[in-house]
Amino acid sequence: MRPTEQKPSIGRIVHDVSYGTPGGEYKSVCRAAMITDGVPDRDVVSLCVINPSGTFFDLAIPYSEEHKGGTWHWPERV
Repeated sequence: MRPTEQKPSIGRIVHDVSYGTPGGEYKSVCRAAMITDGVPDRDVVSLCVINPSGTFFDLAIPYSEEHKGGTWHWPERV
């Protein structure tokens, strides 16, 4: 479950977690993303993910505090 004080909404910045590759050539990493659509009750969102090599769109991404590949989470406070 996500923290109750934060709710996903269009335009919010979050982190998207990549899957990485099965052989480990590329590790799973967090990338900046903007919410483009979503179902706030279920913490499932669509994202515009910003990579060093460009942007891409990803649909129906679930929330996870564990930072598993294929999920999104709120940026850590620093």
